[in-house]
Amino acid sequence: MSLTLDSYRLLGRSGLRVSPLALGAATFGTESGWGAGREEARELFDRYVEHGGNFIDTANTYAAGSSERLLGEFTRDHHGHRDSLVLATKYTTLRRTGDPNSAGAHRKSLATSVEASLRQLNTDYIDLLYLHVWDFTTPVEEILRGLDDLVRQGKVLYVAISNAPAWQVSRMQAVADLRGWSPLVALQIEYNLIERTGERDLIPMARELGLGVIPYSPLAGGVLTGKYGRADLNAANIGPGDGTRKSFNFALGTLSERNLAVADVLKEVAAELGHTPAQVGLAWTLCNPGVTAPVIGARTPAQLADNLGALDVDLTAAQLARLDEASAIPLGYPHAMLAGDHIRNVTAGDMRIDARR
Repeated sequence: MSLTLDSYRLLGRSGLRVSPLALGAATFGTESGWGAGREEARELFDRYVEHGGNFIDTANTYAAGSSERLLGEFTRDHHGHRDSLVLATKYTTLRRTGDPNSAGAHRKSLATSVEASLRQLNTDYIDLLYLHVWDFTTPVEEILRGLDDLVRQGKVLYVAISNAPAWQVSRMQAVADLRGWSPLVALQIEYNLIERTGERDLIPMARELGLGVIPYSPLAGGVLTGKYGRADLNAANIGPGDGTRKSFNFALGTLSERNLAVADVLKEVAAELGHTPAQVGLAWTLCNPGVTAPVIGARTPAQLADNLGALDVDLTAAQLARLDEASAIPLGYPHAMLAGDHIRNVTAGDMRIDARR
């Protein structure tokens, strides 16, 4: 692959140039119990930027707002100027307990969240704003018009979406196009070797409709780094009130026999290549032509350095096939039926059709 952070890619159907690995700032701040303190976060920021990285991902409620505040401080002091960075943040998650309108996708939540993010990020504009989590209550026209208003005001440059059903995203893109409103240019989803369900609808939809795919948790919360073993499947090995990533992964079900088996194959391939499992796991996501830039969530400079090594990984076709086979998921209906021999025979017979575009 032999990429570098300054091997920029276009984000979706926009002309915006972003690095092939985004720096995730969810680890900036210790309020969640497992993040990086100010000095360590600053080192992560500096090292990423010094290597040519320009794409930084945060959200309004990461580390209770500390993530945005620290980024605002770091970008203010950045010698290359704030304008050289692509800052992405998000809205919709609850900002104040007990205030029903401090969360959700509606216009009031959108407007107040963006104003707060602008203050915390110490900037006049947000490069990329995501709707963070679909709320199932706000009309899509309200969301899209609110986002378009912010773009027209210059407070937001590009709009995007995360954690939403594929049919809603495609509907929103169609409405935006028909109304002449700002289109979505990016889709952030969980995507990694043990969470591949986005391949059924979300990733093909994104490619068709011009959204760059930005995978979060590309290492499945650390499960794909090889640091967990079968003993971690036993809840008794997690102490009461344990606030670590281990307990978080266990609670989410990310620690399972199936997922550790996938991690085992990843370790085998990594050993063959002379790279770490984390590097190969990240490289696997980059091999998907629908992916623009995975978000790396390093907590320490050592982890960041290791993650950046993914840009030097060259997976062979055979190694990719092994990883794909070990982590394969059922396509489900109608995808499995449409990909089957019977449908191919009754629709195409013995014709040879090159469907590439």
